[in-house]
Amino acid sequence: CQVTLVERHHGSGRMTNGWVNGFGFDQPCAVATTVAHDCHHLIVTGTRRQEMAMAVNRLKAVGGGVVVIQDGEEIALVPLPIAGIMSENRAVVVAEQVKQMNRAMATCGCKIENAFMQLSLLGLVVIPELRLSDLGLVDAINFEQVSQFVS
Repeated sequence: CQVTLVERHHGSGRMTNGWVNGFGFDQPCAVATTVAHDCHHLIVTGTRRQEMAMAVNRLKAVGGGVVVIQDGEEIALVPLPIAGIMSENRAVVVAEQVKQMNRAMATCGCKIENAFMQLSLLGLVVIPELRLSDLGLVDAINFEQVSQFVS
């Protein structure tokens, strides 16, 4: 899948694109989140750019959270309008939304248990090995930026 990290705190327009495997998505889909430890930039991954763009735009419209788009349709949303990481809803409501999000990711072919956590950690540049930042791809072992292309 393609994966993109979008800086969302300073309006810099910086984005980092890359590739990720292991989610198991097997159809046109995308998952986007503004819960991305520790930076809380927006991270989106998917099998088709159309769904990825829809997911990013949906989170922009609701002020952040997590959204799953499948074949051009929103199939799950966890709105987190407070800084893109907290909800105004009661815990029982958010828990149900998270259950639906997990079911939606499975519907898209994802076989990973707690795949949302895996997605949210792609931007945590202090854990090995490769991570996304708003400045590029980071080798978290050697603490340096690296190219995603080999010459």
